[in-house]
Amino acid sequence: MIPIKNRKKTLEATVEEMRNFSFSYLEKFSPSKQQLKTYLLKKYLKSSNPKNKKQDLVHLIDAVLLDLEKTKFISDKFYSETKAKNLIQKGSSINKIRNYLISKGINNKYIKETINKINENNENQDFFSAIKICKKKRIGPSRPDDNRPLFYKKDISILARNGFDFETSKKVMDLDKDEYLKIVNLL
Repeated sequence: MIPIKNRKKTLEATVEEMRNFSFSYLEKFSPSKQQLKTYLLKKYLKSSNPKNKKQDLVHLIDAVLLDLEKTKFISDKFYSETKAKNLIQKGSSINKIRNYLISKGINNKYIKETINKINENNENQDFFSAIKICKKKRIGPSRPDDNRPLFYKKDISILARNGFDFETSKKVMDLDKDEYLKIVNLL
């Protein structure tokens, strides 16, 4: 009977300790639910306390995360919206944003909501993001007119690696210098 009491005490202490680690991690970073879960799991598996089993730790971590979600310390919906806005400002394509959110363990429902919200605000978001990339990397229409045909393939491939489809890349690459400058001034 004594070991059971000790085990309950250590589990309660572990839950409180997990909350404290979670709060300190949330102060420094703005993680998704999956990132916080991974952080806590790694932290407690490294400590390798033989009294606590891995399955018990997973259940405790889930309980702590559920509590943090109820108190609105973490929210995957808020995380996906803020990261998407941040990535749009940097000039990321919708495909790149979607893949980023998937890699962070965001629920597919929140990803779809975020992408739909982006498309509602601006239906040509990829076009304007590609313009931002061209300005940032000095490719495509921002190059001098003499060099544009020489670097056409290279510039298209840079846009492709940034997640833009061929039609959007071609539309941006075929812009005249004057049109490009007008669009850049609007951004």
